Amino acid sequence: MEKTLNLTLKIWRQKNATSPGKIVEYKVSDISTEMSFLEMLDVLNEDLTKKGEEPVEFDSDCREGICGTCGVVINGIPHGGYKATTVCQLHMRHFKNGETIVIEPWRARAFPIVKDLVVDRSAFDRIMASGGYISIKTGSAPDANAIPVPKENADIAMDMAACIGCGACVAACPNASASLFVGAKISQLSLLPQGKVEAARRAENMVAQMDKEIFGACTNIQECEAVCPKEISISAIARMRREYVKAAIK
Repeated sequence: MEKTLNLTLKIWRQKNATSPGKIVEYKVSDISTEMSFLEMLDVLNEDLTKKGEEPVEFDSDCREGICGTCGVVINGIPHGGYKATTVCQLHMRHFKNGETIVIEPWRARAFPIVKDLVVDRSAFDRIMASGGYISIKTGSAPDANAIPVPKENADIAMDMAACIGCGACVAACPNASASLFVGAKISQLSLLPQGKVEAARRAENMVAQMDKEIFGACTNIQECEAVCPKEISISAIARMRREYVKAAIK
C-alpha cells in the first residue's frame, strides 16, 4: 500500500448563498494514508494560506464521528460511501495515488450554502424545537426495572437515538427528504413510556415543521439508509407515518 498520496481535488467554492459557485481544482502531495479526510483538507488549507489564498471552508468539530457537524459529498456520495463512516472518520488509505476526488456540499433547498462546503442545517434544529423532546416531569432517575420497557423497544429506541443529525440522508435523497432524521427522532421517544404522553402532538408538530422547512417527500428510494453513518433503518420512516396517522385519528 502507498504510504503517501498525490491527489487532485475538485472542490466546490462559493462565497455565500447568493453568489454563484464553481468547482476549483487543487493539487495536494505527500498526503499520509494515515490521515483522515478532514486532516487532508487541513493540509490543503495550510498550503492555500501560505500562498495568500482563501482557505476552503468546511464544518467539523469532534472528529470522532459522534457530533454530526462534518459532512460533504465525496465523489457523489455523502460521507464518501464507506459503511457506518462519517467524513471525519474516513481515512486517506481508502484512496489511490493520483486519484481525482470531487468534493461538494450537501445539496438541498432546505440546507442553503453558507460558504464553500458549509451549509445551514438549522432546519433540523427547528424541527427538534417543534417537538423532539419530553417536557413532562419525569422525576429523578428511577431504580432499574421500575418502569418495565420491553427489550425490543429499548433496543430500537437506542438504535434510533444514535442518529447524529448530520443530514447525509437529506443530501443522498433525490427528493431531499428529511424523513429518516425525523422518523429516528420520533421513534426514539415514542417507543419509551416517558415519550408516549406527548406522542401525538410530537408527531404532528415535527412532521408539520419538516414540511414547512421545504424538505421533499419520501418515496422509499432508501438512499438515506444506505449513506447513514449510524445505519438508521428506514423502519423509522414507517414508524413516523404510523405515529402521524394515530395522531390524526385522535
